[in-house]
Amino acid sequence: MIDDTDFSGRNILVVGGSSGIGNGIAQGFRARGANVHIWGTRASASDYSADEGSDLEGLGYHCVDVGTPEAIETAEIPFDTLDSLILSQGTVLYRRQEFEREGWDRVMAVNIDSLMHCARKFRPLLSASGGSIIIVSSTSGLRGNIGNPAYAASKAAAISLTKTLGQAFAGDGIRVNGLAPGLVDTKLTRITTQNSARLDGALATIAQRRMGTPADMAGAAIFLASPLASYVTGHTLVVDGGLTL
Repeated sequence: MIDDTDFSGRNILVVGGSSGIGNGIAQGFRARGANVHIWGTRASASDYSADEGSDLEGLGYHCVDVGTPEAIETAEIPFDTLDSLILSQGTVLYRRQEFEREGWDRVMAVNIDSLMHCARKFRPLLSASGGSIIIVSSTSGLRGNIGNPAYAASKAAAISLTKTLGQAFAGDGIRVNGLAPGLVDTKLTRITTQNSARLDGALATIAQRRMGTPADMAGAAIFLASPLASYVTGHTLVVDGGLTL
């Protein structure tokens, strides 16, 4: 029997794959035989630790600050061919920093502008392979987020961009899809996960009564990149344990 989730010999680039959801996705593909390379923001892979939710074993690594368009343009392409591009980069600023110009601009640069710049850069390679793009957004893009206007707006834009690139790139043989995580235990959500009162309140709104894990997100990404989703394009799969029901 053919295993449609066997990625042996496939080349996968995970932008934002150094920790959290992106790292879980990267390791999920590696476990299924893929050659996986990641982009992160620190000088070398050794600058990350397991305490931060980072497992870089078996992954290629380059430091690329995707908040700077020039860094994306000049970044070395790690493979001669590319089968899937996972865009999992993201940042959030708390304490109302996103209401100020500097905070707003930084979050938008990383969370939405860089998605388009990366998609443009790798479009020729993905067209040649008939590959796919997966954009990681958030359920925050489906509703308001009172303390983080840039984060919520950028994630809503990412969902819209997924639809538009799904249309625009289909003629090149590229499928573009996304996934919208709910509450996942990562360093970006520690403001909630490390506060027992906030965590209890958050869990009460989730039908499954648990947080998601990076491995949960990996499962969704693997499906979307696989032949099982060959007729799915422009769609963002909500992976939230029932948070938005």
